[in-house]
Amino acid sequence: MEIIRANGRNSDSSNRHNPFEIPISRDLIKVLADFIYSETNRFGLSKVVVGLSGGIDSTVAAYLAVKALGPKNVLGVLMPYRTSRADSISDALKVVKDLKIKSMIINLTGAVDALSENDPDILKNKVRFGNIMARMRMICLYDQSNAYNALVLGTGNKTEILLGYTTLFGDAASAINPLGDLYKTQVWQLAEALKCPKQIIRKKPSADLWSGQTDEGELGFTYKEADELLYYMIDQRYNDDELVELGFKPAFIKTVRNKIRFNQFKRVPPVIAKVSNRTVNIDFRYNRDWGS
Repeated sequence: MEIIRANGRNSDSSNRHNPFEIPISRDLIKVLADFIYSETNRFGLSKVVVGLSGGIDSTVAAYLAVKALGPKNVLGVLMPYRTSRADSISDALKVVKDLKIKSMIINLTGAVDALSENDPDILKNKVRFGNIMARMRMICLYDQSNAYNALVLGTGNKTEILLGYTTLFGDAASAINPLGDLYKTQVWQLAEALKCPKQIIRKKPSADLWSGQTDEGELGFTYKEADELLYYMIDQRYNDDELVELGFKPAFIKTVRNKIRFNQFKRVPPVIAKVSNRTVNIDFRYNRDWGS
């Protein structure tokens, strides 16, 4: 069966290819570094703060920030909890050493446990506990951004943003985000191009929110599987019938599409009840640098 698309392209399983086979170009590295530089300096700032988890996303963001602003203008903040994996700290410190950036360690154990003591049910619910951890990390980053006179650099990738695998006002929060339009697969490629530490590139993705936690274990599928589907679903705008023709399983398509729809609220500003002539984010909408 062959499906003729409105844009003239045909869709069948023989046309399906791996959209991430083409290596990341050096031009993309320059574009992302220039983005960090321009979006920081347009407000008269020259520094960024990045939370270093020892994972691939925060590592790539830090490497790009150093290319953009220089090591003296990048602060890496490590925020372990008592159950954090040892390699989360050691890999993050490896990044600090390789990049020669400033760093600090803020132990979250006391703050997180204090909240848990007020409501013991938090420890029984991994989602609640994970959200508290993620938001506590962002509290620290924004506090340091104020002390350091810097912007908080985002580390979320396109896969996580689309699937809603983020915590609202936690890791979803930032001032600028150089990775938000790159799928996880592309972040791995970018890490190779930037010559990030091999052990970080090879490790299983994990937010390290609790012992044994992995991203793909929670999602129920791999990032590579999700990325290929998301590329055709979002970037190429294939409908469900076309995706099935490309060989994707209907149940997988439904799962991913439902995640995208359900988590739309995380990708937009809070809804404001309109009662006046001009309402913020409805009638009063400008770019973030309007008036500067």
